[in-house]
Amino acid sequence: MRKFLATAAVMAALAAPAAAADLTVGARFDPSIDPHFLYLSTNMAYAQHMFEPLVARDVNSQPVPGLAESWRTLDDKTWEFKLRRGVKFHDGQEFTAEDVLFTVKRVPSVPNNPSAYTGALRSVVGAEAPDPYTVIFRTDRPNPILPSQFTIMSIVSHKAAAGASPADFMSGKAAIGTGPYRFVRYTRGDRLELERFDGHRGPKPAWDKVTFRFMSNPAARVAALLAGDVDLIDYVPTADLPRMKTDARANLASRASDRVIYLVPNVGAETLPGLTTKAGQPLDRNPLRDVRVRRALSLAINRPAMVERVMEGFAAPAGQLVPEGFFGYDPGIPVPAFDLARARALLAEAGWPDGFGMTVACTSDRYVNDAAICQAVAQMWARAGLAMKVETYPSNVFFTKARKGQSELPMMLLGWGSSSTGDSSGALTGLLHSIDAARGYGAYNFGAYASAEVDRRIEEATSTMDAKARLALMQGAMRAAVEDGAVLPLHTQMTAVATRKGIAYAPRADEWTMAMQATPAAK
Repeated sequence: MRKFLATAAVMAALAAPAAAADLTVGARFDPSIDPHFLYLSTNMAYAQHMFEPLVARDVNSQPVPGLAESWRTLDDKTWEFKLRRGVKFHDGQEFTAEDVLFTVKRVPSVPNNPSAYTGALRSVVGAEAPDPYTVIFRTDRPNPILPSQFTIMSIVSHKAAAGASPADFMSGKAAIGTGPYRFVRYTRGDRLELERFDGHRGPKPAWDKVTFRFMSNPAARVAALLAGDVDLIDYVPTADLPRMKTDARANLASRASDRVIYLVPNVGAETLPGLTTKAGQPLDRNPLRDVRVRRALSLAINRPAMVERVMEGFAAPAGQLVPEGFFGYDPGIPVPAFDLARARALLAEAGWPDGFGMTVACTSDRYVNDAAICQAVAQMWARAGLAMKVETYPSNVFFTKARKGQSELPMMLLGWGSSSTGDSSGALTGLLHSIDAARGYGAYNFGAYASAEVDRRIEEATSTMDAKARLALMQGAMRAAVEDGAVLPLHTQMTAVATRKGIAYAPRADEWTMAMQATPAAK
């Protein structure tokens, strides 16, 4: 009997790792499932489980082969991509160039898309497939970063996704990719269930099944982890970081991210409902269209205090939209100094000596401490003489209201990650260039900022093939835009993920929460 019990104990111990082959993630966000609907880094992260891009990127946001095994320029305006052979979709269909051409057509055509993935196709004017494993892309100008742009464009099946709507992806009908996991079930507001696709071409993931449980409340995520209800949580609240470092039940992994948090003044409209007199009466003009007002608002923000008090040190003050370490970062662009007296003087010079009323809008569930950041900014601007209101919205509501070129929100809090291109070109072309849908510019320009001079600088900077010359041009374009107050950068945030003991996690610069980054910890 003793021998049987000992054998049973050994067998149980050997079987124990099998139970750990399922991973449950307490995630902050619901996914779109449709990889071409609503451009958000969180949606891209979910998509990477089920789909793959032509060009992937590693944990440091460097481009690496994906569904394309290689690429090269044939001339300054022509790129050739060689596709992997033998890749299968989850339904057994073979991946070919036909799927790439279908995806290129689908990306800009998804209806009612509040934020499209058209930045992936900026400058592309044609695509053709001379054979099933080669795609030729033609651009309207030299584009040195085209492969990096493609990291945000997931390839879908031309058969499964033909005529498919975002709802068809949510149901699983069209959610057929080539990624390491296949779609099992999605319940909005509750969970997404995936299972390992054993026909995937790459390394075998550690987990047989992955379940994302959606928990928008940060305290609920922390409690679920410490109670053992989930194995991993993302977006660890800054207030809980010290606890996660010392709690015996958890491991904490953190690093600097690629995301700069910034404010966008809406300069496109002559009048906006959220701009009033201090008594609350509508204004007959938009003060934010005056660069002196935008500069005053920037000077009235105490960025170091914001990082220390609101972000609890888990960020770094920023004066530009690309973080240090990314190509295009300019060490000569300073973090704007806090100068309340100068801010008040500029407001008076612009004709607003007594200030005005303004609403600042932000998400309540998208960025680290987003609602608290909005409240802190509003308090700082109140000291400069403005009558402030703060409106917070869930992400799905906010991004509908902040829609490109159509927003009535006067001031918006947003975040931009540079991993999509690996340099400042994404911010330059997507956020700071005027809206030009036909040429793929201004795809995420929610404030409708437009400057012919800044546009000229951006176009020159992003179409220069020589790296040294391109760096200087990109730095100059960024400097011109931030000096004009096109956006008001605040800080670069960090990313933190916590796991239960026994699981290791490698955080990414792009903040993507991915099951493939989690592995059983070595004992």
